[in-house]
Amino acid sequence: MIHPHPMHHRIGLAHQAFAGDGAEAIAEAGAAVSMSRRRFIKLAGASGLAIGLVSTGGVRAAASSGSDAAELKPDQQPNAFLHIGKNGEVTIQVNRLEFGQGSHTGLAQVLADELDADWSRVRAELAPAGDAYKDPVFGIQMTGGSNSIQNSFTQYRELGARARAMLVEAAARTWEVDVSTIRTREGRLISTDGRSADYGEMSEAAMALPVPASVTLKTPDQFRLIGKPVKRLDTPAKSTGRQFFGMDMRRAGMKTVLIARPPYFGGTVAGFDDARARAVEGVDQVMRVELDRGATGVAVVADGFWPAKVGRDHLEVRWEAPASELPDTGRLAAQFEALLVRDGLPARAGDTSGLAGAARTITADFRFPFLAHSPMEPLNALIEVGGMGAERRCDIWTGTQFQTIDQGTVAAILELEPQQVHIHTQFAGGGFGRRATPTADYLADTARVMKAWLAAGRSEPLKVVWTREDDVRGGYYRPFTMHRAEIGLGEDGGIAAWKHTIVSPSILKGTAFEAFLVKDGVDATAVEGIADTAYELPVAVSVHHPEVAVPTLWWRSVGHTHSAFVMETLIDQIAREGGRDPVELRRALLRKHPRHLAALDLAVAKSGYGEKPLPPGRAWGVAVHESFRSVVAHVVELSIEGDRPKLHHVTSAIHCNLAVNPRSVEAQVQGAVLMAIGTTLAGAEITLRDGRVEQSNFHDYTVPRMPDMPPIDVHIVPSDDPPTGVGEPGLPPMAPAIANAVYALTGEPVRSLPIPLG
Repeated sequence: MIHPHPMHHRIGLAHQAFAGDGAEAIAEAGAAVSMSRRRFIKLAGASGLAIGLVSTGGVRAAASSGSDAAELKPDQQPNAFLHIGKNGEVTIQVNRLEFGQGSHTGLAQVLADELDADWSRVRAELAPAGDAYKDPVFGIQMTGGSNSIQNSFTQYRELGARARAMLVEAAARTWEVDVSTIRTREGRLISTDGRSADYGEMSEAAMALPVPASVTLKTPDQFRLIGKPVKRLDTPAKSTGRQFFGMDMRRAGMKTVLIARPPYFGGTVAGFDDARARAVEGVDQVMRVELDRGATGVAVVADGFWPAKVGRDHLEVRWEAPASELPDTGRLAAQFEALLVRDGLPARAGDTSGLAGAARTITADFRFPFLAHSPMEPLNALIEVGGMGAERRCDIWTGTQFQTIDQGTVAAILELEPQQVHIHTQFAGGGFGRRATPTADYLADTARVMKAWLAAGRSEPLKVVWTREDDVRGGYYRPFTMHRAEIGLGEDGGIAAWKHTIVSPSILKGTAFEAFLVKDGVDATAVEGIADTAYELPVAVSVHHPEVAVPTLWWRSVGHTHSAFVMETLIDQIAREGGRDPVELRRALLRKHPRHLAALDLAVAKSGYGEKPLPPGRAWGVAVHESFRSVVAHVVELSIEGDRPKLHHVTSAIHCNLAVNPRSVEAQVQGAVLMAIGTTLAGAEITLRDGRVEQSNFHDYTVPRMPDMPPIDVHIVPSDDPPTGVGEPGLPPMAPAIANAVYALTGEPVRSLPIPLG
């Protein structure tokens, strides 16, 4: 997921730059924002309070010239998000990608509550690329950083409240009564004189009214849907196999494309023989194409996936490696280790003089590998280009986390205006950040293939598909990272000094996010969780950002994936070596942080830690960490069987403020726990030898499987405060909780992932 740092300003995309095609893409994207808002116009709806989805990718406003409506931004207009049919069915546009996290239901739930809709008649759709659907904080249309609910909570509440106010006003005018005499309940308008009407009956009249600029929102005690464990709207289709994902999309005359990609990042085609590939039945065309990061490849266009794959297998390609040194995990490790002993860029000031006179010191080096995202649905996009002149348009069907950036990038490659690129957001089978690349790599490659296709005089729609091997070997990765902690302890066991050095490639350098999340050369994603730790500690942090010829990207919970592990395992070690209970030490160091204490205390109490006796050979492991403005604590019961840890039970507690849908919160914590378990398993790492990724699929890149998942109890700290992130916070504290239990059993602290046992 993209990094969540709260920003109360908008990203000025037109003034930022990416490398290569990205610079043009961002300029185009910035222009699109400006032009779309100027083009924002009115819509009269024949079927009720309607969504206006226009061919420019923008959104039409209410059929009103009232001054209130004129004050509203596109993302505040209910007409962009809501359709009430005459039959009373409510359809809500969701401004995020749905790829398992539950925002498709959660945001609909929020709007429907303020609307006073009948939940049984509520439907949700994923919004296309459009100005109205931009994140109200970041100013671009995106899904990431566990921001879907927390950034759009107030937005969707106000949308529902505005629509409800318009319906009440329409009923009052129709019945010639005062608005104060009308109440709403489950999709109906009810007057004190006994008259009532379904929302569908008033939707057309409501459509003609001004949109109120200000509305009164419900108080928490008035919520009927928010905070309730409702069934997800996408469950029936997904559980019966009827849900369409990007991979399922078809268009008449469509061709399928697989690309032979270089075995090195930035590699190019020196030459190729396609005779055997063209001989495969169903293969239509073979083309040399430009690819992400200055690479080139060979695209095989065929009448389906299988002939495209067989045709690609029959290609004979000679590859040329880039001129730069080829990355190799062994060489990178040596380079990073050399940097660990030197001070880096200052990320947090602190007094380290106490190290010299410390009664005892702990020096600990940590190592974390490259990780692939490996979502269950591989990357894919269906692209179609048609029309001439001003009517020329490009349509793309895909599951993407970065519609605005993707729209601008594709437009630049195809020499179109961004508003001529129409992205139809599809459900996606996972992503974990992989579908949010600042370079828009997989959609940029799709556009480049289409550009070559058009140049060859063809016009059929193309579906570009990445195989699992394509993405594992040639995608983007969680950065290879190392930490060194030098900790000085006093005679009383107290922490006198803490010097912390991190070596991690920058994710943000060269992207549109650099201006906001890189300060004095320090990439905030590399030091989060250490430089901003909630523990009362005298930590001095510095960081090195070496240039590495491996593409890196945020991976679910970003820098917290390694910082939580380092911090939580060190806290355990300090406690145990000082003869203190690890939970007691955490409580002492977190005494000024009530949310942390609430999550920790809830998990500890529900687990039975310190009270329930464990069978012989088992140990407790505890960790607590804040990320994405939420705090999660895990308590695990673990043994070691053979050469690997065995989890017997996990008790989790999350403080995410108001839980909009407790079922979704529980599911997200469970999913995060499972993904975190995967990082501890042998083989859960991406390694490179002489520039080539050594792993290719799940047979040699370990992911957790059903036997790895223990029983898990998830508890939510009650709160009425505005919601914070949920999709990622459950992951960071899980691996250290496992490591701490291993430490308790073996007496040896764990310094790397995956956990080296056996």
